[in-house]
Amino acid sequence: MRLLRNNIERLAVETALVREMDRRTIEDFGVPGAVLMENAGAAVVEIASQMLGACGAVVILAGAGNNAGDGFVTARHLANRGYRMEVITAAARAKYHGNAALNLNIVEKMGLPLSLWDERSRELIEGTDLVIDALLGTGLSGPLRPPYGEIIDAVNAAAAAVLAVDIPSGLDADTGEIVSAAVTAAKTVTFALPKAGLFRGEGPDRAGEVILADIEIPRSVYPRGKVPGGL
Repeated sequence: MRLLRNNIERLAVETALVREMDRRTIEDFGVPGAVLMENAGAAVVEIASQMLGACGAVVILAGAGNNAGDGFVTARHLANRGYRMEVITAAARAKYHGNAALNLNIVEKMGLPLSLWDERSRELIEGTDLVIDALLGTGLSGPLRPPYGEIIDAVNAAAAAVLAVDIPSGLDADTGEIVSAAVTAAKTVTFALPKAGLFRGEGPDRAGEVILADIEIPRSVYPRGKVPGGL
């Protein structure tokens, strides 16, 4: 797993470009979206393991889209590494589709602790070592719908370190603006290319250290001048 930590702001792009990169990878090269999701989750696992050390407790907060799918992949691998694990979803089971549902199904079959957000979830967040924010990805538009604002407030009030998946939830991925509320992370692992909003507006204060992860998108899909060094 190749991870870049330095000199990545120059690579920042709008989210529409990254979506087009994903589309080309899947449609033109035949790489299944589930493979990209697996690679993204594996990158999150590497950073989470570094933050936790040899042991620790993790709460993974999952929304309803592909960002949640990355979180479910992460849960599987961290559980296999022996970390204490809780997965809390912001959406009912029927809301999950595609590759997110595929990975949620695996989490269920593995018997990992899994629950829908409620008031008791606050205690889990307050008592954990690391929160992994896989609530909302780059597709955010408009004010947050319940229960996302409530969850974000609980995360920001807790003492646990926070690792954001792709972008801190609630942060506009292009502008760095916050419409309602946004997670404040210690680290953010972003995929393929960094999103411009991580370096604009509130982005630097919310994202913490930004780490760029290679998820094995073909080099020819990257725009000219934006191929990360070492990838």
